[in-house]
Amino acid sequence: MAESVLVNRKKFISSLDNKLVEPFNDLSAKTRVPKSRLLDEAIEDLLKKYEKRTADQ
Repeated sequence: MAESVLVNRKKFISSLDNKLVEPFNDLSAKTRVPKSRLLDEAIEDLLKKYEKRTADQ
């Protein structure tokens, strides 16, 4: 089996709260946005949130 080559992405492993799995899958299916792109958006939002918080302190 050939291994996929990622040029603009990096693999990482995590886990997700059980109650979030189905809504996350549904959101991806409904919006037709890949889960990896949804995760990118969520992480970007978190980084902005905490960057702002540390700047205010």
